[in-house]
Amino acid sequence: MYRSHNNGELNATHINAAVTLVGWVQKSRNKGFMIWVDLRDRYGITQLIFDEQRTDKAVFEKAKSLGREFVIQVKGTVIERESKNANMTTGDIEILVSELNILNTALTPPFTIEDETDGGEDIRMKYRYLDIRRNPVKNSLLFRHKVAMEVRKYLSDLDFCEVETPYLIKSTPEGARDFVVPSRMNSGQFYALPQSPQTFKQLLMVGGMDKYFQIVKCFRDEDLRADRQPEFTQIDCEMAFVEQEDILNVFEGLTRHLLKELKGIEVDKFPRITYDYALKTYGNDKPDIRFGMEFGELNSVAQNKDFGVFNSAELVVGIAAPNCASFTRKEIDALIDWVKRPQVGASGMVYVKCEEDGTYKSSVDKFYDQDDLANWAKATGAKAGDIIFVLSGPADKTRTQLSALRMELATRMGLRNPEVFAPLWVVDFPLLEWDEESGRYHAMHHPFTSPKPEDMKLIETEPGKVRANAYDMVLNGNEIGGGSIRIHDKDLQSRMFSLLGFSAEQAEDQFGFLMNAFQFGAPPHGGLAFGLDRLVAILGGQETIRDFIAFPKNNSGRDVMIDAPSAIDENQLKELFIKLDL
Repeated sequence: MYRSHNNGELNATHINAAVTLVGWVQKSRNKGFMIWVDLRDRYGITQLIFDEQRTDKAVFEKAKSLGREFVIQVKGTVIERESKNANMTTGDIEILVSELNILNTALTPPFTIEDETDGGEDIRMKYRYLDIRRNPVKNSLLFRHKVAMEVRKYLSDLDFCEVETPYLIKSTPEGARDFVVPSRMNSGQFYALPQSPQTFKQLLMVGGMDKYFQIVKCFRDEDLRADRQPEFTQIDCEMAFVEQEDILNVFEGLTRHLLKELKGIEVDKFPRITYDYALKTYGNDKPDIRFGMEFGELNSVAQNKDFGVFNSAELVVGIAAPNCASFTRKEIDALIDWVKRPQVGASGMVYVKCEEDGTYKSSVDKFYDQDDLANWAKATGAKAGDIIFVLSGPADKTRTQLSALRMELATRMGLRNPEVFAPLWVVDFPLLEWDEESGRYHAMHHPFTSPKPEDMKLIETEPGKVRANAYDMVLNGNEIGGGSIRIHDKDLQSRMFSLLGFSAEQAEDQFGFLMNAFQFGAPPHGGLAFGLDRLVAILGGQETIRDFIAFPKNNSGRDVMIDAPSAIDENQLKELFIKLDL
């Protein structure tokens, strides 16, 4: 056998034991008469000692040749360490080496394989297999494994069955762009990689599987961000004979289970807010409720004065930043410049300082008296010592701008503690949203989402007012999962496709298999999908997902380690009946 123990398990109870260890050389320190080597594997580090007096001469000479990241095997005896290291689990012992085998040599790494490395992101992505040896990345991947195991355990204990669905499927026009795969056996025809297993999990419900889940890879050919990858992983779930409340209860339970088992945190409350309330109160549909700063609408107390900017605005809205009245003019001007950036797009910002003596000092004192500003404070919930920031303009745009400011202020004020977790549900989304460019409705979630039963009567006359039987789970300002009760009636599904601009022929061509299945006894059903990458990152205290993925793509969707995507051989193109005109 290559090893008798790993490099994280030996301690004082093993003194005088003969052991065999393997791993990578973390570092070597040669004092001439004595050589110390830190040997690393996935489990930890063990110190080796080569002593000129106690070690065979040939072994001692070989130890002098060891370089960083050499792969070695040693045999020796566990002895008590003279200078103990309380920061290491193996810090009480070291191995007096009697035999050394160099299993493989190594080039000098392009960056140091340590927790704090000198390697930039680009170089670490190119040599990702080396980056994985570092504790921060290794531990992130181990944490992801623990999350996945707890998910499987929780759902399996509730009689969910894990079923694999196909990766080579049919392209559909809804949602993001598909990645397509040419078929060599079917000239001119293409598979698509799934954006989600949506229709297959619904067919599993028709098939009577009742409770399904899958930890599954999905693919979307869309613009990329730091928290988005072209391939990502979902915890995909579906249940038959359920209503919305059943699904919310199951996945509240899953989230509680993960927080308790992985973080030791008990969460009792999962507030439920409507989509409309979320937009009006926080400016977006995935609010971070670890802190306050809720929106206060000021039209009734700020308009019809002499300040034309507010008078002409569709919406005047503000937030109170707690204990920030001490901000200097320089700090306030920096925030004004921040909201004017193209990424936010505000044309300016008004502020009101709520002084400790109960008076108010604002940037618009010439237009508003103390009573007016007191009304602003009341509307925003501002107290003495707070500062009110106010934006105005078109309602939707202004809410989005103020939402960005709210998050920026919370970050600067240290209110976004990654070890505090505040989940909630957002419900009652619009079923449809109107797209001016295409002149038709689009599904807010996807075309298989059922309308709220009480809104069904509006679907023919006022489809824009119909609410979806849909729900998103939000954690710390991130949407970590979403789902809906599905349509299970062929006629309603046909009507939905019609509202989305599908002709009867197009609907049949794209989704005829699903509507046909509905005619063979489709049960009421619904489900939810969690984004595993994002969920793991948030539970791990991070905002971005890349370190929790073994081999991620960069912001351009490239794998710089293997240089993909790349051109393929002309003969392969011919076999696939593809001709490139570049």
